[in-house]
Amino acid sequence: MTARVLITGVGGQDGTYLARRLVDDGYQVTGTIQPGSHHNAAIAAIDGLELRTVELSDASACKDTVLALEPDYVYHFAGISSVGYSWQEPLETAAVNGISVVAILGALHELQEKTGTKRVLVNASSAEIFAGSGMSPQNEQTPVSPLSPYGATKAFSHHMVQVYRSRGMHASNAIFYNHESPLRPERFVTRKITAGVAAIATGRQRSLELGNMDARRDWGWAPDYVDAAYRMAEHPVADDYVVATGEAHSVRDFVDAAFRAAGIEDWDELVTSAESLHRPADSAEMIGDASKANRELGWSPTKRFHDVVAAMVEHDVKLMERKILR
Repeated sequence: MTARVLITGVGGQDGTYLARRLVDDGYQVTGTIQPGSHHNAAIAAIDGLELRTVELSDASACKDTVLALEPDYVYHFAGISSVGYSWQEPLETAAVNGISVVAILGALHELQEKTGTKRVLVNASSAEIFAGSGMSPQNEQTPVSPLSPYGATKAFSHHMVQVYRSRGMHASNAIFYNHESPLRPERFVTRKITAGVAAIATGRQRSLELGNMDARRDWGWAPDYVDAAYRMAEHPVADDYVVATGEAHSVRDFVDAAFRAAGIEDWDELVTSAESLHRPADSAEMIGDASKANRELGWSPTKRFHDVVAAMVEHDVKLMERKILR
């Protein structure tokens, strides 16, 4: 019998890459999108993917979806994923990110109890749960200490997964550090940078305005991180795993790498830093120790920092050139 998979937030970069992989591998895949959202062209191109509109802050809708589909696997990637937006809309962030995970876990546990068949969940946790720990690098034993509404909601979902795992569920937390790809929306600083650099390189934009250039992050390649989540689902024992490259780079480093990938070495006067774009609280350095994932899952990143930046810039330059030719 074909395994059934539910991917929440299938319209995001992680959901898109995972859906493409699982459909190609013969899984029966359903993905959820938020009401009123517009899924990307990459999602529309995946033959065999079923889409369902589900409001994540509606516990009944989340539960009913799981009970109706009876999935063997759930990848819970959906939610508000912007730290900056979570400061603007903390109540919405708490409702969307908090309610959905409880409803989904509860429904999966109910299915498991009723059918006697193991159900598997992989939850997209976040490095932001460690933002206030004062420790670097961080691993699975690092104290949970969020600094933002987003981080706090991710800490809650992280703990709920652990609670249900203690009740016998195969529920794992993928503690994702920053991971990027051409599918990142431009509201994220990395894609804002690569899209802006591409626009400057092709003469369609004169400058780029950013926030804190000194913030340091551990940036990886989104398809690699999706592969880690897949390995967690297939692993015999559920657990929590940091998924990271183990290398920290600043936003300034990202900007430099992006301009260099576009053939521009002298970029200082093309970029400004606006105080208004700084976050209310920002951790100094986030870097993950993924040795446990390497040891137990056999996972390691295939792309490093400069590879990731170059791939995104190449994509955005081609995108800009196509716009120019229209």
